[in-house]
Amino acid sequence: MKKKLRVGVFGAGLIAQLEHIPNLLKLSDLYELVGIADASATVRGFFQNKNLPVYESHQQLLSKAEPEVIFVCSPDCYHADMVIDALNAGCHVFTEKPICYTLEDVARIKVARDASGKHLQVGYMKRFDPSYQLLHDMLPTDGAKLRMVSVEVCDPDSWPFREHQGDLVFANDISQEMRSEFKARQSEQVAKALNAQPDENSFRGFTGAYCSSLVHDINVVHGLLQKMNVSTVGIEGATFFANGDGGQATVRLNTQTSLWQMMHLTVPKVAEYHERITLYFDDAVYHLEFPSPYLNHFPTRLTVWKSDGEHSQKTEHRANYKEAFVEEIKYLWETVVNNRPARNTLEDAEQDTRLLVAMGRSALANKISTI
Repeated sequence: MKKKLRVGVFGAGLIAQLEHIPNLLKLSDLYELVGIADASATVRGFFQNKNLPVYESHQQLLSKAEPEVIFVCSPDCYHADMVIDALNAGCHVFTEKPICYTLEDVARIKVARDASGKHLQVGYMKRFDPSYQLLHDMLPTDGAKLRMVSVEVCDPDSWPFREHQGDLVFANDISQEMRSEFKARQSEQVAKALNAQPDENSFRGFTGAYCSSLVHDINVVHGLLQKMNVSTVGIEGATFFANGDGGQATVRLNTQTSLWQMMHLTVPKVAEYHERITLYFDDAVYHLEFPSPYLNHFPTRLTVWKSDGEHSQKTEHRANYKEAFVEEIKYLWETVVNNRPARNTLEDAEQDTRLLVAMGRSALANKISTI
């Protein structure tokens, strides 16, 4: 009989409602959901009506529910403190991305993780995407022929893609005091990350386009570059645009003076999503196209172009219909119970955070050359 892990959830917002809580309940042979902590009485009431145990705070859940594993799904600026509290309480931790905004908080988390001896996995589900894994296996271990990496994301947010998930509840009863505390906390952390207090558009660009969206693609590309022994050299340029709804950066790689170009843009009134990662080599082009993360059973498409002289060949791959959100928490169970090697580690998140911070600082320093 498989060991069931007692799991608690900190924060029951959109990603917890759409993915993590339903998936934990489906995997009832692996996990027992022993508590959901949320500051909203409306949210707690929603889950209480589903006969799920709820708590007013994450501290209350830790002290009363006896969890073995914690899922941190709270707003980003609370991640570091909640991860550390869970580790200090003797729990293994799965945390949503970004793990935090600052490298100083990464260091604090590392101290707590190492002292606890517990596992920490970051919620980069795309590394569990079957098409990502297929591409990873296809790539060479020597990236000398890599010429460019391109990332393009067009995102209307979740509204067109969540209706099929059923009822959702929103925290519309959070007190003004708590809202003010959240705003002050987030503002302080972002200013520390960027070594400056950004204007409103840059603040939105850093917390949204960079740290909420492109963080996923950065993690994907870092995984692929690691396979090929390719590293980043520095930031060529970065900027926020579209009143903070867009973020762009160009990163220099250490092969063939190659570049990594990335862009995210929110297009709020167009119910269309595309997320594309393309790797250009001397002799091949590899293209991943992801569906909206809120859609289930829409496999990521992997397309490969190669040529034999003038004979061009295009091959489309579909690895399988496994869900990355489900596979990542199955693997967490394997890590905790069967001591499988950790994936999506704190060190992976630290690399991503380091690049995001460098991009953000470059974007703040960006000056337009007049024509």
